[in-house]
Amino acid sequence: MITPDFLAPVSQNLLDAFSGEEGRTLGHRIRVHKEIEGLPDLDGVRVAILGVLEDRLSLNNRGCDLGADYIRYHLYRLFPGEWDFKIADLGNIFKGETPADTYAAMRYVITELLEKEIIPIVLGGSQDATYHMYRSYDQLEQSVNVVCADPRFDLGDINLPLNDENYLSHIVLQKPHNLYGFGNLGYQTYFVDPEERSLMDKMYFDIYRIGQLRPFTQAEPVVRNCDLLSIDLSVVRAAEAPGHRQASPNGLSGEEICALTRYAGLSDKLSQLGIFGFNPGLDINGRTAQLIAEMIWYFAEGISQRKGDFPIGSRKDYQKFTVLMDDNTELIFYKSPKSGRWWMESPSISEIISNHARHRLIPCNPEDYSLAMAGEIPLIWWNALKRLD
Repeated sequence: MITPDFLAPVSQNLLDAFSGEEGRTLGHRIRVHKEIEGLPDLDGVRVAILGVLEDRLSLNNRGCDLGADYIRYHLYRLFPGEWDFKIADLGNIFKGETPADTYAAMRYVITELLEKEIIPIVLGGSQDATYHMYRSYDQLEQSVNVVCADPRFDLGDINLPLNDENYLSHIVLQKPHNLYGFGNLGYQTYFVDPEERSLMDKMYFDIYRIGQLRPFTQAEPVVRNCDLLSIDLSVVRAAEAPGHRQASPNGLSGEEICALTRYAGLSDKLSQLGIFGFNPGLDINGRTAQLIAEMIWYFAEGISQRKGDFPIGSRKDYQKFTVLMDDNTELIFYKSPKSGRWWMESPSISEIISNHARHRLIPCNPEDYSLAMAGEIPLIWWNALKRLD
């Protein structure tokens, strides 16, 4: 049960700031944790916003613990789409005596939300919170696909305590080993140690430079395959998201990052979204906070358009295409009649391995089917095969 013990209500000053505005905006529609009324009713809620005011494990972006309320200021002023579900704002996790205390409370709340099939949107804070979002699946005994939109890999030095530049190494190496697969979207080669790039290849992770994501529809199957999407705001170019200490001239556009969160919302598999690194002290005219608010809006818009595809729906209703390769390998593709999206059958996952069954189909593009028809096995299939070896 979610209790107010770990959660600070949304600031009354923030609520007062929009109280006289249009009554149809999100600020009047979201069920908000208030000081007097307490936690909101979660009946019918599908998405819950959760601020995590923690930056003590950030090596280069102190001040990013203060961003959640700035984002709310802009989010509450947006009008909702035609959404058939409720959104709750649970407020902010109290900052503990240590980061471990903060994250223990966060993990408890997230696990409770996941068990209620409510999707948490975690507003950081530093990206080391991704590790604890991943660990929140432990009690569910579920293997997990993680995707990070980040110009860096954040493998760092595993011999150091957890921080926002080595959290991925902790995800990969720390027990219990529940990581099924990992993807990176938007890395920039000049920010990446060649040895780290080689290591990612050896682990058969799905990694994409910015140029490989153009047209940006290439990102959709990667996001559709993940349970947890973690976004480091420095993946967006500085002109459109200056509120990050590591913002750089190149990166995704504002339109692309909103498309990414919409893809995440559309995915029937995805169950957590984290947005990290926003530092309000570096923002210019609220530009970054406004962009994050719009990212959240597009995420909700995507959720409203979910089709009940895999792993919610059965592939028995899909169109099935079998391609026989020159070495007699069969590649099996499926196409959803509801959404027009494509999947490939994973090479080796048995249906009886219950915690892996939800990864049996690999999201792909129609171009992957065309590639197979031309006699070439798509890279995503090879990577899936090698990870199982």
